[in-house]
Amino acid sequence: MSDPAVWRPATSEIPTVAGVYRFIDDQGRIIYVGKANSLRSRLTSYFSDLASLHPRTQRMVTSASSVEWTIVRNELEALQLEYTWIKQYEPRFNVKYRDDKSYPWLCVTWNEDYPRVFVGRGTKKKPWRYFGPFAHAWAIRDSIDALLGVFPMRSCSNGVFRSARSSGRPCLLAHINKCSAPCVGRITQEDHRQLVTDFCTAISGKTSAFLDQLDQEMAQHAEAMEYEKAGIARDKSQALRRVMEKNTVVLADSDDLDLIALVVDPLEVGVQVFHVRAGRIVSSRNWVAERQAGPHDQDDDPGADLPDLVEAFLLQIYSDVVQEDAARLIPPMILVPVLPHSAAVVSTLLSQLRGSPVVVRVPKRGDKKTLLDTATKNAAQALEVHKTRRASDLTSRNQALDEIAQVLSMDEVPLRIEGYDISHIQGTHTVGSMVVFEDGLARKSEYRHFTINTVESDDVGAMKELLTRRMARLRDEQEVINQGAEGIIDSTTRTARRFSYAPSLIVVDGAGPQAQVARTVLDDLGFESVVVVGLAKRLEEVWIPGQQYPLILKRSSPALYLLQRVRDESHRFAVTYHRQKRSRSMTQSLLDGVPGLGEVRRKALMKAFPSLKKLRSASVEDIAQVPGFGPALAQGVVEAVGEKPRAINMTTGEVLD
Repeated sequence: MSDPAVWRPATSEIPTVAGVYRFIDDQGRIIYVGKANSLRSRLTSYFSDLASLHPRTQRMVTSASSVEWTIVRNELEALQLEYTWIKQYEPRFNVKYRDDKSYPWLCVTWNEDYPRVFVGRGTKKKPWRYFGPFAHAWAIRDSIDALLGVFPMRSCSNGVFRSARSSGRPCLLAHINKCSAPCVGRITQEDHRQLVTDFCTAISGKTSAFLDQLDQEMAQHAEAMEYEKAGIARDKSQALRRVMEKNTVVLADSDDLDLIALVVDPLEVGVQVFHVRAGRIVSSRNWVAERQAGPHDQDDDPGADLPDLVEAFLLQIYSDVVQEDAARLIPPMILVPVLPHSAAVVSTLLSQLRGSPVVVRVPKRGDKKTLLDTATKNAAQALEVHKTRRASDLTSRNQALDEIAQVLSMDEVPLRIEGYDISHIQGTHTVGSMVVFEDGLARKSEYRHFTINTVESDDVGAMKELLTRRMARLRDEQEVINQGAEGIIDSTTRTARRFSYAPSLIVVDGAGPQAQVARTVLDDLGFESVVVVGLAKRLEEVWIPGQQYPLILKRSSPALYLLQRVRDESHRFAVTYHRQKRSRSMTQSLLDGVPGLGEVRRKALMKAFPSLKKLRSASVEDIAQVPGFGPALAQGVVEAVGEKPRAINMTTGEVLD
């Protein structure tokens, strides 16, 4: 019996989206499969007080040694994937499925003179057409009821059909226009067969032609002021759209394939694999691997070498397959996010191993593309969980801080690290960011952003102003605090304390020039004891002022990982603020020509709608609620921001005539 408190995942690691989870025992066996609309809400309920759980749930949780999950797009997909895995793994705690009760399917009796549609379970007859399985019997019955309003084919049993034919009176469905009444000859056999064909086409997901036709009918009836007929066409269109919700965890074409998704950052790569057999995901796995230095590391984009990573993955995973198992473990199709540079050679090699053709390709559209997107989300989530665990692990943080102190020859570990970055477009709207890490963890309450006023447009000049303002204020506030120690304390002193802690280490985003200007500013202001490094992108080189060559740390180094997190966080914070500022500038440029919109009303408008996107999505009524605005002025604002100007200067945000 295990203690769930030992192996339970941190709440912050569990996503809040829909998905399927698996409890696994110490032998690696899946003992329970479940689904949830919110994985975090469901899984945390298992780790509450054990005494409050059902006895069977208690046994399941204490028998497990780990829990894994796979995220999907919605609860319907979660239910379908749960069904697939319960049938495959037969977990011993999923007792409610041991009666082998299957999910319902939809059937069309294709070989009858007047085919009918119904919902059933169990064995299937070969001449008939089947669709599904579906989540709930009542749900698919509701779907059939909606579709019959668009394609009124027969849905009654053979007994009811014969009774109506002998009496010459159709059933109620014919009176409410949900059956074309072939029993009394209201439709020919050929026309009814066409209805059945259209119904099958629609239930298969190929609805675009029908939807276009219904939309055209609705527009024609509305133009002719036949509003009742337009409403009928509208209702049919809505019914068809409601029924045709796509379910991509079960592919329609029953393919055998492996689907591979990769998400990369400069140091690591998250991998997600879906093994699909007969159109169903029979298993999935994800992990995080260390990236090796490659020829594309000089690029700013960490995904520049994604084709190389895909090729290495394919060769490493499938080349070790034993010949006897190759036909089973190597599928005829492998879907990847990008093709490797030598895709033809890789396909040839895998085909030789399998003994039959293997295609490696990138899905462009349809269910396979949607499933690849789902796999990519899982890979990204796995990478994020890995990074969160690594960052929050006390041992890893201590190792990182100790290694930083060692490689930088610091007397003490850097308990407070500050990161700085500059963001601008061609020297305009220049902003800077400051982020703070204490004990290896981000302290977001200490983050600051700066508007750069320097006339110099380069990053070095902007970095000089940013650090000068920050360190000069630090010096002044330390003087205030020192005076307070002698008895001069006021409210300013208490406010200043939040910003008055000196960093042990400063990390600037950039190479030698940025690091050198930071060193100069610190020396001029009397902070010689603060260590400065620049962390350049590309090869992740650590630049130390005064040294000709950068310091190269191992890519698996905890110190490099922490420095990278500081650099990336400062970059993210700067870019976010820059985008907000540029959006406000573009909004102000668009509003310059609105009559009656002065400075006071403009500020009130910007406060209510701080971004151009929010302002464009606001209605006249929404804007009229802002103090000082009436319907006429609100209409002028909507017209100004709703128009698409011929051009916008992306440097200044100015609208060009």
